[in-house]
Amino acid sequence: MLKKIRTSLMAAAAAGGVGGAQAAPMSLDDYLALNGPAPTRHVAYGAAPSQFAELFLPAGAGPFPVAVIIHGGCWTKEFGGIRQMRNMAGDLARQGIAVWNVEYRRYDEAGGGYPGMYHDVASAMDRLRALAGEHALDLARIVLVGHSAGGHLAQWAGARARLPRGSPLYVADPLPVPVVISLGGLADLRHEQALIKTSCGRDMAQLAGVASAARPNIFSDTSPAEMLPAGVRTVLVHGEYDDISPPRVGHDYARRAAAAGDAAEVLVLPGASHYDEVALASPSWPLIAARIRDALTPTASRARPGG
Repeated sequence: MLKKIRTSLMAAAAAGGVGGAQAAPMSLDDYLALNGPAPTRHVAYGAAPSQFAELFLPAGAGPFPVAVIIHGGCWTKEFGGIRQMRNMAGDLARQGIAVWNVEYRRYDEAGGGYPGMYHDVASAMDRLRALAGEHALDLARIVLVGHSAGGHLAQWAGARARLPRGSPLYVADPLPVPVVISLGGLADLRHEQALIKTSCGRDMAQLAGVASAARPNIFSDTSPAEMLPAGVRTVLVHGEYDDISPPRVGHDYARRAAAAGDAAEVLVLPGASHYDEVALASPSWPLIAARIRDALTPTASRARPGG
């Protein structure tokens, strides 16, 4: 099944004219240089400098489907952030999709890490309900798209209904999202501790807090893999040459999700690095954009557990 998916992607790249003369995989410097158009609106959801999101609106009257995008950068402010995702946001808006580009406090910002970083993502998600009427946002057609560390946070946001009631992150009625697209995500905090350390230099205490008598399992409310089944369809996308979150990570997570009853698939981008996954100029982008559009169709929630 997974081999068949990968083969079809490579054929699509060649047939679509995006894979003929193969571009070199993008580097970290290429990623850091990414930018895009200014947003339609800057919306603060808290008082801290990093507690805001950017709304990109398409032309026309709507109602618009919505892509929530969450940037990566190893959970630190040192490797870019929301600015790099504007190139994706601008193109999706041109395709008729409203974009909610989320910033959040990372582990090395005051109030970041656990639980603040997660509170930020949750607050940004739920703020969409207040904006939907004013901006003709169709929250019945919504997809979460996260890159790298943002893939972890996107998968976490999609699984919030599974948070333990005793967690400080628990809310009674989180905004539901039927599909999550994780681009080079690192969402299994427990089983990928060694990779997260070598790829990003992060210790689990920085991402998941420390254990206590009240919270003995630090992964129960921070690691999407511990919150399965989430009742969402997850698309795990990895570059063929991604050495931050290699394809093996997606395959391992997909197996765990499927065993728990969730729908999950892995897509491997031919000739791509960890950074091609979010770059409009990359041959990978048409493949990513197609998956985002597919997730916003009325059939996107067809693969819920038991469905």
